[in-house]
Amino acid sequence: MTERQTGGPLEPGERAVLIETLEARFEAHPQRHPGIPWRDVLEKLDANPAALWSLGEMERTGGEPDVVHFGETGKKVLFFDCSPESPGGRRSLCYDRDALEARKKNKPKGAAVETAAGMGVELLSEVQYRRLQGLGEFDTKTSSWLRTPAEIRALGGAIFGDYRFGTVFVYHNGADSYYAARGFRCVLRI
Repeated sequence: MTERQTGGPLEPGERAVLIETLEARFEAHPQRHPGIPWRDVLEKLDANPAALWSLGEMERTGGEPDVVHFGETGKKVLFFDCSPESPGGRRSLCYDRDALEARKKNKPKGAAVETAAGMGVELLSEVQYRRLQGLGEFDTKTSSWLRTPAEIRALGGAIFGDYRFGTVFVYHNGADSYYAARGFRCVLRI
């Protein structure tokens, strides 16, 4: 997929390919969304072109989005990035704009929080990341920035997670750090 204007509608051909990709992934991983029929998901997507655009961005940047469950009310559908490793098109970013601006040398190309916002999504929280890890093994060779609590961010830090030695780890780093093997994972609520 090519980069599109923020929130812009997908071309009919792009839409068809994306829907086909999402449906195939949905059918291949039923353990991520037991009891949720694809027709219900498709109905939500058809009613929300902006969400479909965001899913296209998640897919374009390597996130392999999939439905993980309906929200508590049964009215929301949640998509998480389910790529085995942190999405390749979203790596080498510091945590947020403040961290990027504070960096004097060797600035990365951008910041995770702002990139996610530009995609119409947000970073996974620690709770969501642990839920994702309950569905498989993710980030066994990479790590992913996570939505950081304000009190940690106020002190200059940010959190990230990975999966090593059969365990989910959540660590901290300076928010201005960035690594070739660290990206970020998203959640989209529809």
